[in-house]
Amino acid sequence: MSINRVMVSGNLTREPELRQAGSTTVLQLGIAVNDRVRNAQTDQWEDRPNFFDVLVWGTRGESLSRILTKGMKVAVEGRLRWSQWQAQDGGNRSKVEIVADRVEFFAPPREGGSPRAANDNYSAPVATAPSVEVLTEDIPF
Repeated sequence: MSINRVMVSGNLTREPELRQAGSTTVLQLGIAVNDRVRNAQTDQWEDRPNFFDVLVWGTRGESLSRILTKGMKVAVEGRLRWSQWQAQDGGNRSKVEIVADRVEFFAPPREGGSPRAANDNYSAPVATAPSVEVLTEDIPF
């Protein structure tokens, strides 16, 4: 059995780019996701960014292209896809990208870079956790 699922949240590193791919469209995103690591020299926690390419296919990508902008905080759920090709210089190239099944976005940055208030229309939906009775009623022991 194989499992190929990924969930990340971070900030868009560039303006989303909508392209035509045959008879459908694809939205290309770049996202930066920070790791927290302790600096051994200063004993302080620091952010270490990881950069990922994200693809959103079809009408979902078209819709998101009108909303998403560079700097927005997003959460992406999808699967990893590895591809390889031969570059014009003859060298082999490869990359791993995220093919998104779901994209949730948080408040976009305001002009000047400051984030919007949490009560703006762009905030992500909040799910209510189920009660303890629902979680334990099917446990066989």
